[in-house]
Amino acid sequence: MKTAADVVSADLDFITRSLEYEFSQMAGKRLLIVGGGGFLGYYLVQSALAWNRRGKTAPITVVVFDNWARGVPSWIERLRSSSFLTLRTHDVTQRLPADIGAFDYIIHAASIASPIFYRQFPIETMDANVNGLRHLLEFALQLKYSQRSIDGFLFYSTSEIYGDPTPENVPTAESYRGNVSCTGPRACYDESKRYGETLCVNFAQQHGLPIKIARPFNNYGPGLKITDRRVLPDYARDVLAGKDINMLSDGSPTRTFCYISDAIIGYYKILVRGRPGEAYNIGTPEPEISMLELAERIVALSRSIFGYTGRIVRQVSNDANYLVDNPNRRCPIIDKARHELDYNPKIELDDGLQRSLLWYSENRTAEDR
Repeated sequence: MKTAADVVSADLDFITRSLEYEFSQMAGKRLLIVGGGGFLGYYLVQSALAWNRRGKTAPITVVVFDNWARGVPSWIERLRSSSFLTLRTHDVTQRLPADIGAFDYIIHAASIASPIFYRQFPIETMDANVNGLRHLLEFALQLKYSQRSIDGFLFYSTSEIYGDPTPENVPTAESYRGNVSCTGPRACYDESKRYGETLCVNFAQQHGLPIKIARPFNNYGPGLKITDRRVLPDYARDVLAGKDINMLSDGSPTRTFCYISDAIIGYYKILVRGRPGEAYNIGTPEPEISMLELAERIVALSRSIFGYTGRIVRQVSNDANYLVDNPNRRCPIIDKARHELDYNPKIELDDGLQRSLLWYSENRTAEDR
């Protein structure tokens, strides 16, 4: 049986091979990843360092800012000795430190993205998505006038800016304006991301900055903590505990799922090749499956891999707002990223789920916050 290390090694090899052009453009330059200790940071950081180990070009220098509010992950600790990685403690909602230095590329990935947690911390979520973003945009503007210019700035928005699309707008293109509540339990996340996009577009247009926007669609895989409270880690936690899978809905909402290595390739392509002021859907257009079918696939794979004997049990969440404003369908049109960025996700769903389960089998504990 493959180990978690095998999965990660194969993913990093796939990412670096797929980003030959993009990483060669970043060679010898400095990359700031804000929120780099989170799920997306897991492969954002490790893939750049994996590229450096190939030794074909000048290294990419990676600096990670994070407030470590959910703990310092073990994978970050293991990378501390890297010559091309610097870790700093900083809360993006506060002014950037005076000794921050200069950067060629900036990625803003500092946000609470799990619905359970952003509903617990709505103001902190909005602060990171709006005030934290503004700090970084102002910093990018300073860099423009103090050095040659920055080469790329990536803001992580979300597919949730579309809200619950009307049926004729699923699959959903970037041109869809959304069907979003500004007062509901998810509004702190959805609306602050929408306003964040507006900030990015206007800074790009008014100041000529290379600011680009990613709209992720249901990324999953290594790095997504088992305590994150999103659907896949919840299912994995039940499986690995030998419990029945508890499905807290009727199982009818549908999603497409994008394995993290495919997603990371898309994000670096946006950073390097995307058009300033433009947003790009990053995900997979098919298969669009229900939460019940996802659970059934997890059960089948877990029986094959672990000898799992549990079943699927429908329950009702104790959280009255658990399903409020939850989209019925979420499925992207990715033609824009395909045509402009040569983005072409390749990891099939069952393959990605198997890799994820193997990774979770060796990463069964994490801070529950």
